[in-house]
Amino acid sequence: MQKNLVIVESPAKAKTIEKFLGKDFKVLSSYGHIRDLKKKEFSIDVDKDFKPHYEIPADKKKIVTQLKEEAEQAETVWLASDEDREGEAIAWHLYEVLKLKPERTKRIVFHEITKDAILKAIENPRDIDINLVDAQQARRILDRIVGFELSPVLWKKVKPALSAGRVQSVAVRLIVEREREIHAFRSEASYRFTAVFLVPDTDGKTVEMKAELAHRLKTKAEARKLLESCKSATFTINDITTRPLKKGPAAPFTTSTLQQEAARKLGFTVAQTMMVAQRLYESGLITYMRTDSVNLSELAVNASRETISNLMGERYVHNRHFATKTKGAQEAHEAIRPTYMENAKIEGTPQERKLYDLIWKRTIASQMADAEVEKTTVTIGISNEPETFTATGEVVKFDGFLRVYRESYDDDVETQEDEVRLLPPLKKGQKLEHEGITATERFTQHPPRYTEASLVRKLEELGIGRPSTYAPTISTIQQREYVIKGEKTGEERIYNVLNLQGNEITDNNYTEITGAEKSKLMPTDTGIVVNDFLIEYFPDILDYNFTASVEKQFDEIAEGDKQWTAILKIFYKKFHPSVENTLAAKTAHKAGERILGTDPVSGKQVSVKIGRFGPVAQIGTAEDEEKPRFAQVKKEMSIETITLEEALELFKLPRTLGEYEGKNVVVGAGRFGPYIQNNGLYASLPKTMDPMTVTLEEAIELIQKKQEAEAQKHIKKFEEEPELEILNGRYGPYIAYKGSNYKIPKDIIPQDLNLQACLEIVKLQSDKETGKPKRTAKAVKATKTTKANKKK
Repeated sequence: MQKNLVIVESPAKAKTIEKFLGKDFKVLSSYGHIRDLKKKEFSIDVDKDFKPHYEIPADKKKIVTQLKEEAEQAETVWLASDEDREGEAIAWHLYEVLKLKPERTKRIVFHEITKDAILKAIENPRDIDINLVDAQQARRILDRIVGFELSPVLWKKVKPALSAGRVQSVAVRLIVEREREIHAFRSEASYRFTAVFLVPDTDGKTVEMKAELAHRLKTKAEARKLLESCKSATFTINDITTRPLKKGPAAPFTTSTLQQEAARKLGFTVAQTMMVAQRLYESGLITYMRTDSVNLSELAVNASRETISNLMGERYVHNRHFATKTKGAQEAHEAIRPTYMENAKIEGTPQERKLYDLIWKRTIASQMADAEVEKTTVTIGISNEPETFTATGEVVKFDGFLRVYRESYDDDVETQEDEVRLLPPLKKGQKLEHEGITATERFTQHPPRYTEASLVRKLEELGIGRPSTYAPTISTIQQREYVIKGEKTGEERIYNVLNLQGNEITDNNYTEITGAEKSKLMPTDTGIVVNDFLIEYFPDILDYNFTASVEKQFDEIAEGDKQWTAILKIFYKKFHPSVENTLAAKTAHKAGERILGTDPVSGKQVSVKIGRFGPVAQIGTAEDEEKPRFAQVKKEMSIETITLEEALELFKLPRTLGEYEGKNVVVGAGRFGPYIQNNGLYASLPKTMDPMTVTLEEAIELIQKKQEAEAQKHIKKFEEEPELEILNGRYGPYIAYKGSNYKIPKDIIPQDLNLQACLEIVKLQSDKETGKPKRTAKAVKATKTTKANKKK
């Protein structure tokens, strides 16, 4: 009998831990959860205190059998899954499914995978924290209730195959509301004044000093009037103030701040950051990566002090303890930091090295001295105007933490002006000569669309979601196609520049590209319609405060202050009747339908809505004698903003171009773009061809190419088995049989195969998938020369 079995949730984690434990310990992985709610059933008995019905998925049965056998042979089973709620639930499910005995089972937790941390955890085992398990179950069950009951409502009222989630729906709402703010935004112009003054430097040489008017002027008339005044004005230094400033470092990383900074500095998606961080954690290189704590252990603080002192000297050391300010910060985790502070670099993939470098620098910087800066502000008066120009200079007296790390912000525009610059020597009352004064027309900018990083920050700010939920939430809303991550091409805009040189004012217009955005989250038409529908019928689910309060209640369950079933009862009592009422309600229009006007040709109503395959335009209604006509809305259009004229343009297809081989040649628009259709054959129209201008000759050429491709595709058919065919595919010849495809071995000539040989290949590959003993390709080859099919 083996002495100890340690069960973790990840094979990579198992591998790392195994290195630290002796021969008396065997470490195995459960590969995440071994049990969950049934996939296609509600699986919750509402009448029996929301009792969940768990099942072991088919792909986990083999693992469970192995773990059971190993657990029965071990003297002690150590459940070592992560120390958050999800990890606690994994440990509890293992305890229940493996039927472990309390006297032979111990729960251990650690937030870093180092030898010291593992051995310390084994010295200090504890029981499974059922409060944490209940908090996880409450979240899982509440989310199942919302998803399972809301989805059929969406299928009936909006579009089939949609689904809804509690936190995901709120995330979509944020993105939809921001998009509407942008559409409603009206840009305002103003004039920004900059002046270049010529000043003698320390060596007597004349240098340029830039200054800016203290505020902007609203109109061109005001801007011109000030420039006219400047022609005869005297410019005098009214005031010079120099004051020392101290800049402190940011706190060490939490899950949220790591996701944000990795997006800004490294261009990582939120999911990518978590995947790379998971690998670093499981390799024992960083502490646990799902945390909302900014606290560092004394061990980390002391190790940081020693590292900073060795690398940069004592002056750079300043130990700090940061306080966690996040709403409802859960569990007593540490911030994300390297496990060994002395390791500035690691081995690994380029992504792992980059993320580790970011974490190391942020942690080290948090324990370094403030940067000391001297800031000088010069106020320059205009003799015949109350306005003043301001010039600022900054010099770093001591770089402190800036030597290692500078925090980024969303929509940073790093320009030369951001860099440290020193002003030339100046004195109060000094007269200045200008080289030129420019008034540039500038425009207010619409609120920026969310990036993945800024959405995480907003969710955290509202108290919605927790460290473990940000990445899956953002991935899910994109997978469901409620939100896309895309680009907005900028628009050309004219702006005005007035420039004073000597006594002459020039007035010029220039063009610029404005409003271009990259990797921003934008709602799809489906996302907008689902959001509006849920806000109308289920306002509580989409309410920010409600969602945040639910998170708070999960925290209270985790602390043992509330019963999870009581919270679910209160929620379900209000939610379930709303679902039934909404399903029963009859509405005049389909959710999201927008009436644009009347078709001038037929006199019928023109509208847009979400159809089975996405946004569609419609001429006519279900009540008309003739069936309505439909046209797919183009990707670059939105049903919120499309005009009647744009919708009618969509109905110009299909176009009949003429005849080929006695059948009509038609240009149509389908779900995947425009196509040519002739005698049941469809050929996609290349992007270089316009469906409104393509000629019959061009269309025939496409049809002939498609016919050739189709002819080459069909290698062999069998009359006695019409469901089986040998085809030529993108990756070579294959057998198509009853809806499945089977690869033909390279050493077999497809044309030589008879029906029996084809069925042997099908059986061989089917057996392989189900784990039955393999049949060799040699046996299949031999079959070609065997007797006729046994069925004959």
